[in-house]
Amino acid sequence: MKSIAFFNNKGGVGKTTLVYHTAWMARELGKRVLAVDLDPQANLTSMFLDEERLMQLWPDDGPSLSIYSSILPILEGTGDIETAHVEFLEPVDQSLGLIPGGLGLSEFEDKLSDSWPRCLDRDKAAFRATTAFYRIMVEAAETMEAEVILIDVGPNLGAINRAAMIASDHLVLPLAPSLFSLQGLRNLGPSLKSWRQGWKDRLERAPEDLQIPLPKGRMEPLGYVVQQHSERKNRVVKAYDSWARKIPGEYSRAILDGSTTELEAAQDPACLGMVKNYLSLIAMAESARKPVFHLKPVDGAIGSHAEAVRKSFSSFKELTQSILHAAGI
Repeated sequence: MKSIAFFNNKGGVGKTTLVYHTAWMARELGKRVLAVDLDPQANLTSMFLDEERLMQLWPDDGPSLSIYSSILPILEGTGDIETAHVEFLEPVDQSLGLIPGGLGLSEFEDKLSDSWPRCLDRDKAAFRATTAFYRIMVEAAETMEAEVILIDVGPNLGAINRAAMIASDHLVLPLAPSLFSLQGLRNLGPSLKSWRQGWKDRLERAPEDLQIPLPKGRMEPLGYVVQQHSERKNRVVKAYDSWARKIPGEYSRAILDGSTTELEAAQDPACLGMVKNYLSLIAMAESARKPVFHLKPVDGAIGSHAEAVRKSFSSFKELTQSILHAAGI
């Protein structure tokens, strides 16, 4: 079982849409998949589930069936994690599950911030808090026999995302060909290095009698995905082209500590794939609560849209295979 986090501290690069489609396609490829929503905005959850089901998961009174409920005993200081609810998207075969997010998850930020330095003091409660996401995900994945965990996080460098990264074996970085996306990449690189080394230091100070599983904190970069580019006659439009050319060098320098490369993204081994901007198809898919490659004429996918749906299947299949292969799955 491998865990893959999709992360960029710059929002608006299509990260959640990528996680959603990768989860469905991995299932299409015969994998058992657990998707985990660790973004306090819960956007991945709202992509998977309609409002009626969300109201059932997030009742106005009574406990929610989100990951927030699983970390609540730690947050309140009354105990350790509780078993997470897994929402199966197709209950018959149960090969694609979701640990729903919840808006209350943001309350965990301060607790995680406080726990990070206290781990260096060998504080057991601090280790329990810091590893809560990891332990919740592993328990759920083992129960449903998932082969891969796909993690969606918010676009920031806060304590929640640090805990999510520590819980991850691998990282995929969605990028857009823009100044702001590349600046986010430059900010992300040093943070990843700091978190990786910081967790290594804390593992060395973990109490021998802690008796909980601890993540290795690998957060190994698998590569990047270039998103949200429009095409005209199969070429990236000129407005984005100059930024697209900068991505390989920036990724090599910021994430891999490598030298600047002159390769274009399409030839860069670190580029896992390039995802077109499907424009109206994405809105259509969100309305139908299904990935773009599952859209049918009844959903409105007719004419040119039907052809785009067919092409999207091949595109997402190739991309997902690339991600899974890079992770050794």
